[in-house]
Amino acid sequence: MPIRTATATENDKRIAQTGNRLVLEQARSVGLLGAAKNTRLSGRVPSDLIEAAKKRFHVTSDTELLELALSRLALDDDFGARLVGRKGSIPADVDLGV
Repeated sequence: MPIRTATATENDKRIAQTGNRLVLEQARSVGLLGAAKNTRLSGRVPSDLIEAAKKRFHVTSDTELLELALSRLALDDDFGARLVGRKGSIPADVDLGV
């Protein structure tokens, strides 16, 4: 019997679901999730945008998509901006071993 290997799509789905779970766990651990759902959010956005986001992050419900998206925004660490902001902060005479 041949060994079944996961396809790229299955791997992408597993990776996305693991990332999603980690983001939601982190949001829960800092108190952003877990409380009663007491706020309703509504707005008009293109349906293609919603479907593309659901497909990319492998979620099926609008609520799950909103929780994930808002958690990602709330937990964003601004690493890129901080890294660029450090440009030129290392003195030229420091040996970086390169």
